[in-house]
Amino acid sequence: MTLTSRRSFLIAGSATAAAVLVPVASGTATAAPKAAGRTISVAAGETYRLAATTRVSRLTIGDGGRIVAPDGYDISLTVDGVETGQLLTATGATGTLIQAGTYRGDVVLTVAESNDVTYETLTFPFRQALYVGSGGVDSAKSVLSAVRGGKVTGTAARNISIASTGECFNGVYVDSGSYTLQSPTITLDGNGRSDFAGYGAAVVSDGSATKLVVDGARISNRGVVRTTVIADGGANVLVRDSLLRARNGVLPADYQATVETPYMESVPWMLGLDGNVRATNLIGRNSIATYLDSTVFSETWGALSVEGGGSGLKLTAINSHVGNTGDYGYGTYAIGDATVRVLGSRFDVGSYATIIAGPAAVVHYGDSTHDAVAALNTELGLGLSDAELRTIPERSTVVDSGHFGYMFFGAGQLTLDGGTVINSERATFLNKGQQTTISVDGSQGARLNPRDGVILQMIELDDPGPVNVDGKMMNVGVYTEPTTDPAKDSSFDVTAVHSTDGAATFSSISLQGDFYNGMRGGKNMVLTFEDSTVTGVISATRAKHRVSSIDSSTFYELGIVTNTVQAAVNNGVVVKLHSGSTWTVTGTSYLTSLTLAADAAVRAPRGRSVKLTVDGTETAIAAGSTYTGALTLTVA
Repeated sequence: MTLTSRRSFLIAGSATAAAVLVPVASGTATAAPKAAGRTISVAAGETYRLAATTRVSRLTIGDGGRIVAPDGYDISLTVDGVETGQLLTATGATGTLIQAGTYRGDVVLTVAESNDVTYETLTFPFRQALYVGSGGVDSAKSVLSAVRGGKVTGTAARNISIASTGECFNGVYVDSGSYTLQSPTITLDGNGRSDFAGYGAAVVSDGSATKLVVDGARISNRGVVRTTVIADGGANVLVRDSLLRARNGVLPADYQATVETPYMESVPWMLGLDGNVRATNLIGRNSIATYLDSTVFSETWGALSVEGGGSGLKLTAINSHVGNTGDYGYGTYAIGDATVRVLGSRFDVGSYATIIAGPAAVVHYGDSTHDAVAALNTELGLGLSDAELRTIPERSTVVDSGHFGYMFFGAGQLTLDGGTVINSERATFLNKGQQTTISVDGSQGARLNPRDGVILQMIELDDPGPVNVDGKMMNVGVYTEPTTDPAKDSSFDVTAVHSTDGAATFSSISLQGDFYNGMRGGKNMVLTFEDSTVTGVISATRAKHRVSSIDSSTFYELGIVTNTVQAAVNNGVVVKLHSGSTWTVTGTSYLTSLTLAADAAVRAPRGRSVKLTVDGTETAIAAGSTYTGALTLTVA
């Protein structure tokens, strides 16, 4: 039988709640199909060339048998409306093949025009249930037999259902068009391949001319890098009133963990994390993703991710519930010059609310006030009407973290204000040797509640880094705790404020907790208090991990240290008590600079006294004074 010319036909079987138009590609088969009635059989080792979309009741493929499409086309298999049977040809490969076996039911082999997506050095042959271009739905690039129920038009798809049990099948791909997905249900079970390209994601929006609204979605994925929503290439995506969930898959037995992004399929453990899927990703220059009144959870790794590859990235969560169902993971990730805003949201995270990877990331956690949301509506082009804006309730942000509050893996700026409450098992702020600008404004009720009593911990970067193995950067490094004392760097001024220091400002807030600078190299901890009270130890320390050696099997030990207070070596502690501020010293503290405003004070707990020595000489503590040198405050 010869299949010729481009045509289409109507499928109206049990796979769909309504008739679905299935496109058929042009071309001529080069081998006669072995079909008897409504069946196709591919013998072991045989290559079966299919030129047009075909529907049968049974498909049998012997071991080593292959079904291939003409050049410029790809084949997808659905059985009873579910994409299935397709697996990657090898670990790290980009292409897939339909696996040997027998498939029965409403079997559709769709021959669709290729949608090749290049990321760095690799090209991925995307297959998707629904492809939307600038002119609307492109049936020639869509696997419409995988779209069940609902209604699909040129501008919107409503109440559709898409399911996949194969690998690397995408639900919806929108490129350079405006589109709305209203109440879709998408379930993808099986591994993806790259969440930097979006290969295997439920929804991908790509291109600077793309505006996608996902409203009322229910997306549940399980599989390696089987992401729910991806915005790329300058796309603008609004996800509202939706539930997104991603669960880990099983990595191939021969997968080797790497930081090379074209091949990355698991989180670099050096972040103190594990897992192989993140719920969402924002990539590409000027891409925007906004999550409004939505629930976004990953099992581990991360929920709302921002990756490199471009500037001007903007990620926003408004009145949303974000987090991890497992023990490790982050809520948001900020890299490059990304702007990340979290307003009126609840974060339940395993490891961190945000990882700030810099070098110029800006992160803000605050309230979803009407003014703030209206401003974002204009800035981000969300398209919310005045009536819709009025219905958005004003809420404060609450973070509950099983480990740290925020981790600085690179330079960045972090602002906490409004009624934001940060509850964490360990330090609120973990700074791994980075330049920081932290600002906490407690005038509207913001609070920091670290259960271990540490508000700010500075340590050396304990990432051992990848190792070059046969020309590839693999995650096989080992962190080894230094055993020697740091050597004094006479060129570094521990009493001064440098642009590269770890700086934090606290305004109109009452703080109870400790601040430790455990750096070995030249970086000061600069703390400014405005109209605030702080009760605790503020000191240079010798920081030491609980274990002396950390590899991928003990990734969870990263960042966890004990502190022994001691005089600064290359880790100055600069404290500025501005107007209306009081520090109640609870234990021995080693500083290098202390400035008190005329109405500021340093005190001891009730019934005790505090003593200051400067370079070994006992010195009275007087308001309106500045002290520099080797400062020691003791409580008796």
